Amino acid sequence: RRTRAERALTTVIATCYLKGVSTRRMNDLVATLGINNLSKSQVSEMAKDLDGMVEDFRTRPLDTGPYLYVSCDALTMKVREGGRVVKTSVLLATGVNAEGYRELLGMQVATSESVASWTGFFRDLKARGLDQVYLVTSDAHLGIQHAIGEVLPNASWQRCRTHFAKNLSGLVPKVQWPTLSAMFQTIFQQPDAASVWGQAREVVTFCEQKFPHVADYLEEALDELLAFTHAPKAVWTKVWSNNPTERLNREIRRRTDVVGIFPNRDAVIRLVGAVLAEQHDDWIQQKRYMSLTSLEQTKAMMAAAVIDA
Repeated sequence: RRTRAERALTTVIATCYLKGVSTRRMNDLVATLGINNLSKSQVSEMAKDLDGMVEDFRTRPLDTGPYLYVSCDALTMKVREGGRVVKTSVLLATGVNAEGYRELLGMQVATSESVASWTGFFRDLKARGLDQVYLVTSDAHLGIQHAIGEVLPNASWQRCRTHFAKNLSGLVPKVQWPTLSAMFQTIFQQPDAASVWGQAREVVTFCEQKFPHVADYLEEALDELLAFTHAPKAVWTKVWSNNPTERLNREIRRRTDVVGIFPNRDAVIRLVGAVLAEQHDDWIQQKRYMSLTSLEQTKAMMAAAVIDA
């Protein structure tokens, strides 16, 4: 049984670990307490106190739904396995609950972003209570698209406009991108859905004259790129890209870059899971991410879609 001082030290180390403090800086800190040469393995062992909290958070019932709007993304982390360093993928999902607040819905560490890993991830979310999803926003990874169709067949898919723009920029020389970018952005500056679609077709026509290969690429993507137009106008800016999730990713990176290479997958789950739990608590205490009115409008749209079907 640990003494009170040992438990206090463990709490300090676990907190520092969560905040992204390097082992060297932790050494400097505990040296003031008369402890020298704190090793990475000791830090990792002490940080295991976070495991219970993280496990409870990751496996909690998703009972504050329906989560009408969901966003998915993945981060790559380096891990030591079998005597070598390999890349793993951290799959993430966020959503907006019935009260309009953002939540971290789940995270899993997978060998890679694949159809199997994303499908398994979505099935786990559904088993925990994810249902009645109206729109899922993500990049164009085939694994995500397949998982949505397999596990959430009634949900629409919104292709992230930011990721799409990056793909678009690779289709033209750099000197021509500012012109194409400016035209592309006008699609999202329109006041209503009809105007968005009208402007999108204008941009396709423009590209047919200037960038024929881009015109085909853009036209083929319009249904998935403009899926947001079937949602209330008030939520457009929140669902037409993964930018809000990208900000979360940067915060995760700020903490994990200190570690660099994780000793195992459990260490990834421990640190990333703790960061996500902390962010989740912050979101719940902030103002609503979406209004209750917009969520009620979304439910009405879902009901109308069922009747039409």
